[in-house]
Amino acid sequence: MTTRTLDTGTDMLLCSVTDHVATITLNNPKKRNALGDEMTPALRKMLTETEADPDVRVLVLTGSEGAFCAGGDITSMGSALAGGGSPDADAMIRRLREAQNTCSLRLYEYTKPTIAALPGAAAGAGMSIALACDLRVCAASGFMLPAFGAIALSGDFGGSWLLSHYIGPARAKEFYFTNRRILPEEGVELGLFNRCVADKDLQKETHAMAHEIAQFAPMALRYMKENHNRARSVDLRTALDMEADRMIRTMLSADHSEGARAFMEKRQSDFKGH
Repeated sequence: MTTRTLDTGTDMLLCSVTDHVATITLNNPKKRNALGDEMTPALRKMLTETEADPDVRVLVLTGSEGAFCAGGDITSMGSALAGGGSPDADAMIRRLREAQNTCSLRLYEYTKPTIAALPGAAAGAGMSIALACDLRVCAASGFMLPAFGAIALSGDFGGSWLLSHYIGPARAKEFYFTNRRILPEEGVELGLFNRCVADKDLQKETHAMAHEIAQFAPMALRYMKENHNRARSVDLRTALDMEADRMIRTMLSADHSEGARAFMEKRQSDFKGH
């Protein structure tokens, strides 16, 4: 097992790749890994780099020292959106839209499977980012919390859309209106957390899941994700048309030929990503 470290440009974001799994760690523990002027641009950069890296097949996103992400840094969020000048609503809206598109939307549309590992709180935009990932593993001390209502904000980074799609609008509205925590057991019951594990096992269990997924063919995984994401917004006929297209493309791939040979020879497939 070999690990290489990628340069993120800041100590507030860490990134490494081990056996086809990239791990990005939000690393601002003094502020419970809140997003800020250094961390957020670095995160955008690393999402782009890891997606383009052919050695990366799965992405794990987590936080350091007992927290996932506390959302935006409340001490600087307003001034950052204002660009350091006087507040201008239109300009602030443009900046926030760009931030959302290059983070939450980027994660949701990331062409490889993504897993959020929650060692602790995923609050506000941090909850939204966790929901933008494909899968979520939650430690016993982890939870999700809208958090916006407590500071008289309405919510951003796609949390309302994502949570409504996962658990339905009535339940999603209840969590936003009441600002109630989604604890591990309830999160599993609602289908928001794929697994709940002991705190000490979070890293081990998350990476075991990631490495299991990374054994499969990258093209097949990419099209699986595309099919499932599209299924939420198109009718069955359209979904069937696109499934047929992606099925044939994977069928004609070198990896499918390798998988078929490995099946007949009763051995582990060695997928190359093409």
